[in-house]
Amino acid sequence: MTFHASRFAAVQTAPFQQHPAYGATLTHLGRPPLRIFLGPSGGEVQVLRRRFGPFAKVALVSRADVSRSDLRRLRAACDCRLFLINAETPGTAPGLRLRTAAHVAELSLDGTAADLRARMAQKWRNRLNRASDAGLRVASVGLPADPGHWLLRVDQAQQVVKRYRGYPPLFTAAFAAANRGQARIFEARHQGATVAALLFLCHGAVATYHIGWSGPEGRARAAHHLLLWRAMIDLAARGITRLDLGMVDTVTAPGLARFKLGSGARCRALGGTWLARA
Repeated sequence: MTFHASRFAAVQTAPFQQHPAYGATLTHLGRPPLRIFLGPSGGEVQVLRRRFGPFAKVALVSRADVSRSDLRRLRAACDCRLFLINAETPGTAPGLRLRTAAHVAELSLDGTAADLRARMAQKWRNRLNRASDAGLRVASVGLPADPGHWLLRVDQAQQVVKRYRGYPPLFTAAFAAANRGQARIFEARHQGATVAALLFLCHGAVATYHIGWSGPEGRARAAHHLLLWRAMIDLAARGITRLDLGMVDTVTAPGLARFKLGSGARCRALGGTWLARA
C-alpha cells in the first residue's frame, strides 16, 4: 500500500470526531477546525480551538493519539500551548490524566447476514425474531437539514428527561447539510404511526449511532432490535464496514449496554482524557 493510499484508508475508518465529515459540519457552522499533518508515522489530527476567559486558549483533540513530540508540531500549527486530549487508544498520553478510559461498542459489518446474526447473543436474536413478527414496517430515509425535524425535537426532550447531553439540533442539521445523504434515519412504523427510530451519521466506511428514540409501542415490540438489524444490512450494502454504537456504561445505563453488546458489538477501551502543555 502506498503512503497516500494508507492515509486514505486511515481517514475512511477514522472516528467521527477525526473524520473530514465532522470538520465539514463545524465549518458549516462557522467554526472550522484545523487539520494538521503530523508526519508519515503520526498521520493527521483534527483540532478544535476554544478560548476560556480572556487569556486561556485550549486546543481540543478528540478520539486521536498524540505523543509528546507531536505537541510541538501542534503548538506551532495551533498557536496554542494547552491541549485537552481524548486519547483513542490506551497507553501513556502526554500530560496530566483527568479522566479514566471510557469504553465504546464497535460492531463489525464484515461477512454475510448469517455471519452477523451468528455474532448476536441468543437473547438478542430472540428479540429480533419477535420484532420481525410484530407487524412493524421499516423505512430508511435521509435526514433533512432541518433543526426542527421531529426526531431532533424528540431527542432534545428526552435529553432533559433522561439527564444526558447529546449534540444540539443545529449540529445534526449542519451535518446533514454539509454531508448530503450521509445522515440516515431508520424508522419503525406500526399501523401507519412511527413508533421508534435510529439515526446514524455516515463518515467514510464507518457509521456512528447518533440518536435513538422509542415510544411505548416500539418498546413493546422490540423495535430497536429490528431497526438496528435493518441498519446493519442497509449500511453494509452502502459500503459501511463498522458501526460505532457509542459509549458503553454498565453502571448508569446497563440496559443500553446489554443492547449494544448483545448485537455482536465488541467493547473497546479508549485512552482516557489528558491535559497537556506544549
